[in-house]
Amino acid sequence: MTAQPIATPQAAPPLSPTQVAARHAGAIPHRWGVDLPGIASSFPTGGTQFALTFDACGGPGNSDIDQALIDVLVAEQVPATLFLNKRWVDADPDRVLRLAANPLFELANHGSAHKPLSVSGRSAYRIAGTASAEEAAYEVWENHQRLTELTGRAPRFFRTGTAHYDEVAVAIVNELGETPLGFTVNADFGATASAAQVRRAMSAAAPGGIALAHMHRPRSGTAAGMAAALPALRAVGFTFVHL
Repeated sequence: MTAQPIATPQAAPPLSPTQVAARHAGAIPHRWGVDLPGIASSFPTGGTQFALTFDACGGPGNSDIDQALIDVLVAEQVPATLFLNKRWVDADPDRVLRLAANPLFELANHGSAHKPLSVSGRSAYRIAGTASAEEAAYEVWENHQRLTELTGRAPRFFRTGTAHYDEVAVAIVNELGETPLGFTVNADFGATASAAQVRRAMSAAAPGGIALAHMHRPRSGTAAGMAAALPALRAVGFTFVHL
């Protein structure tokens, strides 16, 4: 049986980012986190499908690529959704085009400045979030436009920097035509985990789950951990799918 796709908003938003922001100006959020209503953290499946996602965060010290990880995915023919931050995209647009040309990979939106998505400046992991509805809307939209113009394909999914949102920001993402994505397995803890820790985290995979890992730190344990984890999961019946 095949996985059922996550429902995504219409590709072209009915309102501009400025209009979306105006609808939420002054809204006071009451919830904050990585797992709120409106965030897709799993997908319906009738079998043992599992989805891999990798973030490329960009910025100083974070604009490299873990080519060993990409090579593992290609060698194992494992599809993945790659969440690219605008700073990472701008550091090497040709690299992005090479990834976009590979049917194993779907490119998704990881924001413009890698900020937690908030309308009140709330922070996560000591990273200040967007401070207003307008800033939140453009954190999504500037990179949406960049990826669309560069690749010719609009991203369907968005993950905020740090994966934290408030509920107003979740609504903003949806109204801009993208689906806010979460995760069920934190596979590499911001690319700080050892290979053994990555494999252990991935052993918690469950049908319909989504793994979050990173692809911008080539000296991390992510590639080696995935090289061990993916065949092990296949051996017990898992298949890997696009969202």
